[in-house]
Amino acid sequence: MAELLRNPDKLVKAKNELDEMIGKDIPQLPYLRAILKETFRLHPALPLLLPRKAGADVEINGFTVPKGARVLLNLWAIGRDPAIWDDPTSFVPERFLGSDVDAKGNYFELVTFGAGRRICPGMPLALRMLHMMLGSLIHWFDWKLSDGVEPEKLDMEEKFGIALQKAKPLLAIPTPI
Repeated sequence: MAELLRNPDKLVKAKNELDEMIGKDIPQLPYLRAILKETFRLHPALPLLLPRKAGADVEINGFTVPKGARVLLNLWAIGRDPAIWDDPTSFVPERFLGSDVDAKGNYFELVTFGAGRRICPGMPLALRMLHMMLGSLIHWFDWKLSDGVEPEKLDMEEKFGIALQKAKPLLAIPTPI
């Protein structure tokens, strides 16, 4: 990175090459994008966004949030809210096909990276990397669960903390194609 920053013309050339190859591929993979959105909805990495302080008295749906109050956004609850999502506890990537909802902070129902001035600065990198990593893992390997576990019996229970994680680690076996 130091050499690229020292030689900005080389950085621009490399960026243009990557944008040409990567930038065109991801929009052509709507189901992969839907899988990631559905994963963000059902299993947000951070179940609670960082607390914010109300700058003024605000009324939301008949409730008053007083100036100075600490406000937390519960992404885990929003992702499972039956008032927002049909069949909210099921993994259904198809719900995002043909939908404008994205994870870039524009839609309240999916604010995985936050929104506005305090949106996660790593979001663009994370979205590109997740698409590339998941796409590569799916494309280059066949997958099976260890010890003959049936897919419908896989334990999806979560362990809460600052970050959300599976309570029991996923044991999966990749076989190169």
